[in-house]
Amino acid sequence: MSTKSTALVTGASTGIGAVYADRLAKRGYDLILVARNVQRLQDLAARLTKETGVKVETVQADLTAKQDIAKLEKRLADDKTITLLVNNAGMSVAGNTLEADPDQIEQMLVLNVVAPTRLAKAAAVNFAARKSGGIINIASVTALIPEMFPGAYAGTKSFVITFTQGLATELAPHGVKVQAVLPGATRTEIWERAGKDVNALPQEMVMEVDDMVDASLAGFDQGELITIPSLADVSLWGALESARKALGPHLSLKNSAARYKA
Repeated sequence: MSTKSTALVTGASTGIGAVYADRLAKRGYDLILVARNVQRLQDLAARLTKETGVKVETVQADLTAKQDIAKLEKRLADDKTITLLVNNAGMSVAGNTLEADPDQIEQMLVLNVVAPTRLAKAAAVNFAARKSGGIINIASVTALIPEMFPGAYAGTKSFVITFTQGLATELAPHGVKVQAVLPGATRTEIWERAGKDVNALPQEMVMEVDDMVDASLAGFDQGELITIPSLADVSLWGALESARKALGPHLSLKNSAARYKA
């Protein structure tokens, strides 16, 4: 990845976003760090500036609020120093779909789907015009095993994957790199906020956030469109993609399948 440029990271005050900020600062990026918790942002910014000497700007924003999304869209569209967007901000909700508060589900849809889509679109137009740049969207392995997780959350992450795949095709002629990262269970505060205990999971399933981000950036450096940090045998993902693409010629035909005929 290029240095001497600026990365904008959402959800940067803690967890995955904070580690992305740390790693990108160490690569020489100036940073625009976005989150709701301004004190945490400022503390992180002070540490990174002291340790690395990069310029760090903090932006307090609630990405479930339309006006805050619009503010960042404008920045991403207009600022020619920004070369990388890390769409990390996200949330889960307590309980399964039957139990969850519908207002919280709606808030999750805005944060996990609407905000990253609008931000990625703004960045994509800016980057495509300059024939360079990168967009990293944080998804989740829950999208691949939705039977095991609350459907609304898994659905938002499935959107991120398919959106990223489509966006990558659109941006490829313009020299813009796109990646979707699919973490498994990662030790961050998202669990506690959703009323869950990450320590209740088998600990061989739980990855530390530093390891997750380092693997994800390595995948980005290698040009991966889809990065699953814990996946050792990448041919398994290749097999899934091959099976999906094999469906293509059969998905839209003039006549319905014979098994549906009376």
